[in-house]
Amino acid sequence: MGLVVQKYGGSSVADAEGIKRVAKRIVEAKKNGHQVVVVVSAMGDTTDELIDLAEQVSPMPAGREFDMLLTAGERISMALLAMAIKNLGHEAQSFTGSQAGVITDSVHNKARIIDVTPGRIRTALDEGNIAIVAGFQGVSQDKKDITTLGRGGSDTTAVALAAALDAEVCEIYTDVDGVFTADPRVVTKAKKIDWISFEDMLELAASGSKVLLHRCVEYARRYNIPIHVRSSFSGLQGTWVSNEPTGDKVEQAIISGVAHDTSEAKITVVGVPDKPGEAAAIFRAVADAEINIDMIVQNVSAASTGLTDISFTLPKAEGRKAIDALEKAKGAIGFDSLRYDDQIGKISLVGAGMKTNPGVTADFFRALSDAGVNIELISTSEIRISVVTRADDVDEAVRAVHTAFGLDSDSDEAVVYGGTGR
Repeated sequence: MGLVVQKYGGSSVADAEGIKRVAKRIVEAKKNGHQVVVVVSAMGDTTDELIDLAEQVSPMPAGREFDMLLTAGERISMALLAMAIKNLGHEAQSFTGSQAGVITDSVHNKARIIDVTPGRIRTALDEGNIAIVAGFQGVSQDKKDITTLGRGGSDTTAVALAAALDAEVCEIYTDVDGVFTADPRVVTKAKKIDWISFEDMLELAASGSKVLLHRCVEYARRYNIPIHVRSSFSGLQGTWVSNEPTGDKVEQAIISGVAHDTSEAKITVVGVPDKPGEAAAIFRAVADAEINIDMIVQNVSAASTGLTDISFTLPKAEGRKAIDALEKAKGAIGFDSLRYDDQIGKISLVGAGMKTNPGVTADFFRALSDAGVNIELISTSEIRISVVTRADDVDEAVRAVHTAFGLDSDSDEAVVYGGTGR
């Protein structure tokens, strides 16, 4: 009966009824003898609505003020949730990220957590209260400005608090019953996974699985914090993410799941001189613009010209910035032109069992071929195979691969209680 950190996503607290339902679940955990810390996201689509509002006022809002605006969403939901809990006869105190001691760097809109000093949270717990913390936000170490943690920030807040408070588990409540072998919105016969290792979950998250974000899983693995992904709309057991299997006779499957991502774009640098230092110059220009790159492929240079093409994928939202950065460096690098394509999608097959099953790669490509899906880029690791295809082919490709590897469920279809998977 130790300390539990619970995180509730926007779909779980989308309206007053949702907030009251979540309050009852929190109070139940308190009645069962747990100390409870709750991290909450903004209600429903509040964050997206605030972003739209900012863009109407200013096409390029200042980072500091943008963060100040976005953090308002979580402050609303944390206060309402504390009110709902008090209405059930239990004491609750709400805290902003800065009040909870979430210390970050000074990069606005995508800050990283440096430290967590949860003194006020511990005091609230020692006094018998339930602590409600606004997710997605913190305070910069140097300027003491309000910062936001970027996509999946509330998950990261929850795991960071769980580590700082030495919690037994971090429960991530969402609108599906756990982690599935594929997105249940695309594959209705996707299976719920009972247990998955941090390594496989990291690969799924990095490959586009939205139920948990990469930074959250990375933080949990570093501090060995078990994560229990559950639905706030049902009482079912969810998916455990940890170093060691939970329960009896839980074994690592050969294939953990199929993930997809349609949020990336592809840039091809055409006519690059095939000599040492050229690729370094290209990716230095992109890195200096603070853009993360995913997959990279370089063609064999043409013997007659000594030129090659280099293609890489990156977030669509960073496409314009990357093109501008490369155009500025064109004279120094000496390439011919740039091609930009944002109508692509990535499909990834993930599983630690791949290392000892040599037929997996052949079966993966056969499934894509049988579905008539053309492959543009390929990337692999020990436990993942990823390919880039046309965006229009992604859903069909995911279903084909899922079926080919025997991942389809024979029983009930996966239930999506909300609408976002978060």
